[in-house]
Amino acid sequence: QVQLVESGGGLVHPGGSLRLSCAASGSIFSIYDMGWYRQAPGKQRELVASITSGGNRRYPDSVKGRFTIDRDNSKKMVYLQMNNLKPEDTAVYYCNVVQEWDRGPWGQGTQVTVSS
Repeated sequence: QVQLVESGGGLVHPGGSLRLSCAASGSIFSIYDMGWYRQAPGKQRELVASITSGGNRRYPDSVKGRFTIDRDNSKKMVYLQMNNLKPEDTAVYYCNVVQEWDRGPWGQGTQVTVSS
């Protein structure tokens, strides 16, 4: 079980950038595949980036080329670099273990708002 605290969100104009951070706890953090999720008003939570324990990364087409996920196992941190942000990226962003059965509770998330 992993506990997570997200930070780094904010208000940006279209085309701007943000770097989100996720601080994790747990002595076996390094064995888990980690992901960033987002949930916009009226929409389901969706996975926007994942990174395996071995460092393999995957992204949906909606963010591919704009978002980059990374992890630092020594610091128990997961990051999401978001570039060329679009209004449709507006959502609350969460990090969590990808495998549902290994998850702890969801954190509070961090709000990302992209608006002119």
